[in-house]
Amino acid sequence: MRTAAKLACLLVASLAFPAVAGAQDFPDSSRFQKVTLNDRPGEPMSLAVLPDGRVLHSARTGEIRMHNPRTGLNTLAADMRESPEGLYLHDEEGVQGIALDPRFQRNRWVYVYYSPRLDTPVDDPATGGAVNEGDAPFNLETEEDRQRLELFEGYLLLSRFKLVGNELDLDSEQQILRVPSDRGICCHVGGKIDFDGEGNLYLSTGDDTNPFESEGYSPIDERETRNPAFDAQRTSANTNDLRGKILRIRVTSGGDYSIPAGNLFRPGTPRTRPEIYAMGFRNPFRFAVDKKSNNVYVGDYSPDADEDDPNRGPAGYGRWMLIERPGNYGWPYCFTRNLGYVDYDFETEESGDEFNCLRPRNDSPNNTGRRQLPDMVNPDVWYSYPDDEDEPGTGPDPGLFPELFEDRGGDGIGPMGGPAYDFRARNRSETKWPRVFDGHPLFYEWTRDYVKVFELNRPNGNELAEIHNLFPGGPNGIIQDNPMDMEFGPDGALYTLEYGDGFFLETPEAQLSRIDFVRRGEYTPIPRVTANPTSALTPPLTVNFSSAGTRDPDGDRFVYAWDFDADGRVDSRQANPTFTYTERGIYDATLRVTDTSGRSASASVRIIVGNQAPVVELTITDPSPPFNFGDAVNFTVEVTDEAEQPVNCANVSVAYVLGHDQHGHPQSSTAGCSGTIQTPALDPGHAGENVFAVFVASYTDQPEGEEPQTGSDEVVVRPGETPGED
Repeated sequence: MRTAAKLACLLVASLAFPAVAGAQDFPDSSRFQKVTLNDRPGEPMSLAVLPDGRVLHSARTGEIRMHNPRTGLNTLAADMRESPEGLYLHDEEGVQGIALDPRFQRNRWVYVYYSPRLDTPVDDPATGGAVNEGDAPFNLETEEDRQRLELFEGYLLLSRFKLVGNELDLDSEQQILRVPSDRGICCHVGGKIDFDGEGNLYLSTGDDTNPFESEGYSPIDERETRNPAFDAQRTSANTNDLRGKILRIRVTSGGDYSIPAGNLFRPGTPRTRPEIYAMGFRNPFRFAVDKKSNNVYVGDYSPDADEDDPNRGPAGYGRWMLIERPGNYGWPYCFTRNLGYVDYDFETEESGDEFNCLRPRNDSPNNTGRRQLPDMVNPDVWYSYPDDEDEPGTGPDPGLFPELFEDRGGDGIGPMGGPAYDFRARNRSETKWPRVFDGHPLFYEWTRDYVKVFELNRPNGNELAEIHNLFPGGPNGIIQDNPMDMEFGPDGALYTLEYGDGFFLETPEAQLSRIDFVRRGEYTPIPRVTANPTSALTPPLTVNFSSAGTRDPDGDRFVYAWDFDADGRVDSRQANPTFTYTERGIYDATLRVTDTSGRSASASVRIIVGNQAPVVELTITDPSPPFNFGDAVNFTVEVTDEAEQPVNCANVSVAYVLGHDQHGHPQSSTAGCSGTIQTPALDPGHAGENVFAVFVASYTDQPEGEEPQTGSDEVVVRPGETPGED
């Protein structure tokens, strides 16, 4: 099948890049500077740049922070766990997307896509590890199983909130749209929000389907005794379901919505949802809309099989689409018109025919929509894993797009649809990107840490002309650790979130940054901050601050402005001041440095007086070492609180994550200071790949009259290892 697929790809090679009169000359990465805005963004998910340059950035765990460039401060704008609806955090769910209303300067609306708490079951630590009440049943063998499954019927919520000053008013919530979710089981929620030039709102949604028992191929398990969450035909290929889609609506002034003309299905069409703009996606995690052309640039993930199988389908592929009109992009039947999956019967374990990619049909018993689906639209770019460096020629061929294999920082597949730049000549910002980028979208790679420019055939801009390497991947690249979200700001600079190297917790590499274009050799100063000591149980606490290491790349002189207590006022202009804290609290002491050109940057250090973060130590043991997937492992969590507060084991959370390359998929979570986690058997499609088990423990204390603090610990166990052995 691989040979046939490659031949088909080659037959359309001449269509990939239309003939153009010379490629654009884009500047290389040496002309850009990365300026860190917040190096403690939580578990970062999405960002939105305000017209005045402030930046909202969200964490999956509920915190929405505000970066203020005038002060350098990063303050808490909202905690969705405290919203009237609460927050559900099982698997990948939590806070996903955030965006501003097109008329934000008038109405102050901020859109958030999140998982409300509802009455969904969570694990009861009192029952121990024998049963995890927070996990949905995989199999429906009894009537009790089916009744229990109903408890996990939930939804994600698209809402909007008023921004008042630097905070979201959680009581101002207007609930706009609910997207169904089969909770208690992994994966894929999508969650990006954007607007076109006409004010229409676009929302990406994942297929909400478990991919780990399909051998890395298409999850189309139709068995009656199976949780329907193993069948992506019920969502992505379902014309009557909002999941696995790009949705397009128009929000009214009262918080309702109407359907813009030109979506995939006319309102009133039987067995369809009129909100659907494009369908047939697995997890269109990141996309962007060009406000001028209204083109939508989408990155979509495939399953993880490392090689083609004539009985199942193609290896894993990532793909990118330039969507200029509604359409069906084929999942879970096909990933391109020439890369079709096989109709596999999970009951008999027999393979049927390859799906018809030109005229797909959904005959699943879990389908509530139309059987005959819209014709499949081919993606514009697709790529797979690179050749094995130790055994050249053993991996899937780069195919039509070898540029996606250059300067990679990793070998996984993580396509992210980035924004197109809108050049404005009247913009006087010294850091704005140059005109050559105008109208050309960026493409960034979660696992390979690079950024490409997808040059379009301007002025039409509806076809890909050439791919250019902008920011190479790797440890010395501008993007260093798992780019999560990107957006151009009103200053013409690129704002980015990086997730870092870790799984479902804040990592040391996580950061919010701005990437400036450097003109006339003028760089922004680079601040460095240290402090000693940084904590005390009781006041007063006298802290010695240092700016040692602060520099300006072009040698400009600079001035210091310290804000020790985050009140927005300058407390010192010395290089290495001393300050005494006389009250209990958590303080982000911030140094803002400004050079003679007027460019400035900030860095901060956290000072804690009073309640300290608990120290969490997680231990994993396997009763029958070495560890293999499918084992039931024991865990113990020791929480040490410096203030000697009593530890409530019911608030200790332990999650199991299947790690794969540089990303992970949460499989289960439980609670308690000790217990057992049953790890699922490894899908044969992942056997032999870079997979591992990740266990994450966290604990948030509950001090009386003070801000709670969270501590966490992570243990990674690979197959064949004995947990606890170095």
